Amino acid sequence: MLHRFIPAILIAMLMPASYGQMQPASAQASDAATAPSLATARDFAAQGRLDQALTELNQLATESPEAAGVERLRGIIFYERDDFQDAIAAFAKAEAQDPNDRESIEMRGVSLFRIGHAPEAIVYLEKARASVQEANIDPDYVLALCYAEVRRFDDSRHAFSAQYGFPPDSAEAYLLAGRMFFRRELRDEAEAEATKALELNPRLPLAHELLGEIALAKGDLPGAIRELEAERKVNPLDPGLYDRLGDAYLRTSQYTKAQQALNRAVVLEPDSTGPYILLGELFLKLKDPIQSLQYLAHAAQMDPGNYMTHYLMAKAYTTAGEVTEANREYKMVVDLQKSGLRAAPEK
Repeated sequence: MLHRFIPAILIAMLMPASYGQMQPASAQASDAATAPSLATARDFAAQGRLDQALTELNQLATESPEAAGVERLRGIIFYERDDFQDAIAAFAKAEAQDPNDRESIEMRGVSLFRIGHAPEAIVYLEKARASVQEANIDPDYVLALCYAEVRRFDDSRHAFSAQYGFPPDSAEAYLLAGRMFFRRELRDEAEAEATKALELNPRLPLAHELLGEIALAKGDLPGAIRELEAERKVNPLDPGLYDRLGDAYLRTSQYTKAQQALNRAVVLEPDSTGPYILLGELFLKLKDPIQSLQYLAHAAQMDPGNYMTHYLMAKAYTTAGEVTEANREYKMVVDLQKSGLRAAPEK
């Protein structure tokens, strides 16, 4: 997902270095009491006082001629408040005032993307990207997502690869695009990209793992195991690999192999809850609730907000005949579901 650090970066770019030194409260009050100014609005914005900043800017917007920078900062504040339509209008006005205002052009495209208008966003993101030798990494990312939305997958791969300095048609670029497409639930396209990456470099780490994850998502357990075992041959120290491999073996009732894989995951990444939860589930299937609870209790201590852990603990306590403890865990499950906390283990 696109996070809000983009406007924060742009606000910082708009601020002279002296804005980092806070003025005394009395000075701020005095400034606010005088005629509105862009400097005062920037000060308010830098302090997170967005309503006061917007009040200053709205007054400045009525002046003729309007000061340079007013509409750009208005747009950024509207964006911060998820008021994307007003942000788009402000950025459009800023660009009309200064056709070389790359930040406003970028953010107009980003705002359009946020309201689901990827085809329109592409125009502005491409324009901003071409206006400087080295574009900001974030517009490249959003542009890549927009290309994916309109199924321009080659262009999407090229934009993603630009963030990392990969040649646009290299094995690494194909793998990166595959990973990003998989996040967007474009499974077939992700599979095609990862397959192409392996054609270009058969020993590329993480490519077989991505294909294994895609197979898991599709419910193709034999295919997932085949790809994950192939990954193990080229990348044997990746803890996430053993987590996923253990999951696949567990789903196919190959409990000995599942336990072996999950034990390796725990050794390589002892701070991840996923393998402990899966080990708890494994020992439940093996009718060993005591061993199951040892792993699940450890996972719950690491991450109390994962209700799947508590659900499995409730089942383990039930199997062990501990009714009071089982009821306590079931209640915890209900409470966590109501509060909207995580359902799945961290992988």
